[in-house]
Amino acid sequence: MRFLALGDSYTIGEGVAEDQRWPNQWASALRALGAGIDAPRIIAQTGWTTDELSAAIDALEPLGQWDLVSLLIGVNNQYRGRDLQNYRAEFSALLERATAYAGGDPGRVLVLSIPDWGVTPFARDGKRDLARIADEIDDYNAVNRDVSETRGAVWRDITDLTRDYGARRDMLADDGLHPSGAMYALWVERLMDTM
Repeated sequence: MRFLALGDSYTIGEGVAEDQRWPNQWASALRALGAGIDAPRIIAQTGWTTDELSAAIDALEPLGQWDLVSLLIGVNNQYRGRDLQNYRAEFSALLERATAYAGGDPGRVLVLSIPDWGVTPFARDGKRDLARIADEIDDYNAVNRDVSETRGAVWRDITDLTRDYGARRDMLADDGLHPSGAMYALWVERLMDTM
């Protein structure tokens, strides 16, 4: 199986080794169950918003067909204070593209919720409204869940894991913001449990 992972810093695994990124860990977990799945092709970069991911995909076309496509995007839209309705439109367009890469089958598209970065040491600098961050993350996730489920994609919530464990140093990369391989392992465990 061919696996295409689309996203931002959470998909590229900012601050962790390649084998500790969640798409790589998930592919390894699937292989351990006997699935024939290649290492993922990851199109993601730290800091990307929905429009920047879309532009990067444009530059790489044609991407062809994939057996599985994942999409995790939006935290940087929230961080930059972008309009929620704009996010809905751009996320919808990205999901449509992801579905096309999956042979038109939305059931082969996995969407992950956006982590709550407001629980991290990076955010707890005394200058940020942590409750507002949490509320906005919830609003963004309500949009991506609604769009995903309406279109038949598989939506999985990992936000609660970041809220439960995201302040622990062992769950964070050295920058105190991005997840560690141990946090990504919890995401993969959640994905495996809900398959």
